[in-house]
Amino acid sequence: MIRPGFLDSESRQDLTELARDGSAAHRLGRRANALVLLDDGMSCEAIAKVLLLDDDTIRTWYRLYEEDGIEGLAASFGYEGSACRLSEAQQDKLKAWITDTLPRTTREVGAWIEKECGIEYQGRSGLVALLHRLDMEHRKPKPVSRKLDPEKQAAFIKKYEDLLNRLDADEVVLFADAVHPTHAVRPVGCWAPKDTPIAVAQTSGRQRLNIHGAIDLETGNTRMLDVPTVDAASTIRLLIALQALYPRKRVIHLFLDNARYHHAKLVQAWLAQPGCRMKLHFVPAYCPHLDSIERLWGLMHKHITHNRCHETFAGFSDAILTFLRDEVPRNWRRYGDDVTDNFRVISPKGFRILA
Repeated sequence: MIRPGFLDSESRQDLTELARDGSAAHRLGRRANALVLLDDGMSCEAIAKVLLLDDDTIRTWYRLYEEDGIEGLAASFGYEGSACRLSEAQQDKLKAWITDTLPRTTREVGAWIEKECGIEYQGRSGLVALLHRLDMEHRKPKPVSRKLDPEKQAAFIKKYEDLLNRLDADEVVLFADAVHPTHAVRPVGCWAPKDTPIAVAQTSGRQRLNIHGAIDLETGNTRMLDVPTVDAASTIRLLIALQALYPRKRVIHLFLDNARYHHAKLVQAWLAQPGCRMKLHFVPAYCPHLDSIERLWGLMHKHITHNRCHETFAGFSDAILTFLRDEVPRNWRRYGDDVTDNFRVISPKGFRILA
């Protein structure tokens, strides 16, 4: 049974406009009409009787729409929309304007067309079809730091690869960082039956866990400290723990970011002690993509906080630390492909930066 109310307001408006549009292909209009009637609560049998069809055809149209939207309705007979109301010169001018201004809504596009070309588009669906015809799509910009330095990134990657190529058996390479997961669920999208409303229980607390940790990409071994605060003292605690974890390694290479506590005088004094086996390497500023442990934090949230509610902070902390300390090293074959040193240079020049 197809339940009524499966269309959101925008989709219903688009289908209604197609059903009423005399310039749209007749077959597409009938399909749009059938879906609107289904959304109103009419049965497949009743709609089929009105349109002089069989009810299986109506169910097929519903399935096509569920799978691929309006494009699915039109795919079977190659409908590509009615002829464009804009001349080629007007289309070129519109495309140049969109490229230059990057409008956020179809309403802005429609207003420009009406002002510059004297043509009014009554519905959103016609504007969407026009934009697709012009090879435009709605894009979400990616945040990119203005201070990214491609040359420094390339130099870092080369230095890192050179280190790996000459690494002796009594040396090890680790990545370190701090993370502060908050006792709260992170809602993310998921597949579910269309007629089943879904929700996730939310916690009322805002307590935060402070973790200072490191990971060995070769073995998956981790050292994760639960600390009251992340500072120079917790950095030294982590360095001591890593030396204890690798008692037979002559040099422990540790890659980490440029947080102030990593450069603190207290840390520098500890590193200068006789017998210290730690050697720190700092990733370029504003480049979390060059610190592999950042990928581990993303994996942690995917498995522990995405759509998962932990009733108590103690349970939340235990789940986080168990995953990082035990689950990841024990199942490194499973998780290793998600936490890698497959680095690449990111340059602001590779993007069009919005003002």
